[in-house]
Amino acid sequence: MISENADIRAALRELFALEAVLVSKVVKDKETEGAKFRDYFDWQEPAAKAAGHRLLAIMRGENEEFLKVSIQPDHDKAAKMVSRHFRKEFCPAWEQVREAAEDAYKRLLASSIENEFRKMLREKAEEEAIRVFAANLRELLMAPPLGQKSVIAIDPGFRTGCKVVCLDPQGKLLEHSVIFISQSEQAREASGILIKQLIGRHKIEAVAIGNGTASRETEAFIKSLKLPASITVVMVNESGASIYSASEVARSEFPDHDVTVRGAVSIGRRLMDPLAELVKIDPKSIGVGQYQHDVDQSRLKKGLDDVVMSCVNGVGVEVNTASPQILSYVAGLGPQLAKNIITWREENGPFKNRRQLMKVPRLGPKAFEQAAGFLRVRNSDNPLDRSAVHPESYKIVERMAQELGCSIEELLKDAQLRRQIKLQNYVTEEVGLPTLNDIMKELARPGLDPREKFEAFSFTEGVNEIKDLAVGMKLPGIVTNVTAFGAFVDIGVHQDGLVHVSQLSDKFIKDPAEVVKVQQKVMVRVLEVDIPRKRISLSMKSEKKPAEKW
Repeated sequence: MISENADIRAALRELFALEAVLVSKVVKDKETEGAKFRDYFDWQEPAAKAAGHRLLAIMRGENEEFLKVSIQPDHDKAAKMVSRHFRKEFCPAWEQVREAAEDAYKRLLASSIENEFRKMLREKAEEEAIRVFAANLRELLMAPPLGQKSVIAIDPGFRTGCKVVCLDPQGKLLEHSVIFISQSEQAREASGILIKQLIGRHKIEAVAIGNGTASRETEAFIKSLKLPASITVVMVNESGASIYSASEVARSEFPDHDVTVRGAVSIGRRLMDPLAELVKIDPKSIGVGQYQHDVDQSRLKKGLDDVVMSCVNGVGVEVNTASPQILSYVAGLGPQLAKNIITWREENGPFKNRRQLMKVPRLGPKAFEQAAGFLRVRNSDNPLDRSAVHPESYKIVERMAQELGCSIEELLKDAQLRRQIKLQNYVTEEVGLPTLNDIMKELARPGLDPREKFEAFSFTEGVNEIKDLAVGMKLPGIVTNVTAFGAFVDIGVHQDGLVHVSQLSDKFIKDPAEVVKVQQKVMVRVLEVDIPRKRISLSMKSEKKPAEKW
């Protein structure tokens, strides 16, 4: 009866929220096996103030049976609070009531309320983790594209060699081979000759190198070939490339090639257009999350899918070159309609204009209305088909051009003409000023990619492994992941370093996203190197000068 009392439960929930302590201890004889949870072998803090990432880490340690965890307030205080609730003056059976109250708390209430409180804390931590993951994913998907250029992509390797693929400006595989840069001087020389032949044969404009094992050695080898300055050499984050290469999508694209060729192709295409390539991979496999495998997977999938759809629709999709994967994220389409568009394109040739989309089976007026503004037809005879202006608004633009005595093409090119337009003249019951302002913004930059311009990046030469690091070194790096406790930065040693939130700025920072974002280029200073645990501590704070002595 005491355990099921609503007032008692409400009071205990309040006590847990205010005073519960998160206590974590290592399971006996699991110290070595559970070394990755060493920070939480003897941990204690107020549960309400526990950071979400720390809570998820501790709960993972508990699930893997390396940690014993409790989240409770002071036991005696809670038990007394329960018994006081039932205290009656001059009650001859008080001692039995007190014993029942203490037993109710110890045997029933403590675990029941703790489970409720754990669930609440976990949901809050998961919400934060999904938010962080979604923000990181957006930055990664919206990373600057190199654009349509001929590329050599290299998936580095020591023992089995480096897989090399040549791609045309549309990402089509032209040729593939293998080079060996560590076996012998003769093999290196032959590999150098092959790379130069491929560059000449396919008019290569850039070299993409995956950032996995042997990446820095491969980069050094390519740079030693003294290629023309016009050829950009770029290190590409290959997280998830192996998952793509073994996927059904990759098998359907390259049924006659093995996983190594597919992985190299993915690396090259990521450089050309990160968004178009990364949509082929399950977002949680891309490697920019925070305990993504510990959160509710259905909530995570929905949150990440929303981000992918937002990015795809924000950039726009060229309907004549798009893959079914990227088309499926366009508003109003989905996997089946995306497949139907590809089939129609293969059977009838490229779309000549947006209206032809209405001929695609099962793509009715409603789907067309939702999707058309996000689909581009760059070679259309109607210049508005290359922009984000929706077909429903074409008549407005046509009227604007007609009243100015010019063509739509001239209107798009001439800012002076656009300045003569009085938007108030085009307001109707269906079309308001906000819509007209959006149309004008698009006319000023029709079909312009909203992503930033691509800039090449290079790591410090000679710093290729963790053993090459020394405290105090200043190095350029790229932010690979942003979490609630800091940012991970790739400095070119095959192991990302951590810039703790306290080391991100000279001023106090609560949320690392205030200062850094995924793919951002930063300058860091090495604070600590732990080779056995493969941990690197970095700082972005200004280096304090020692005080001058008198």
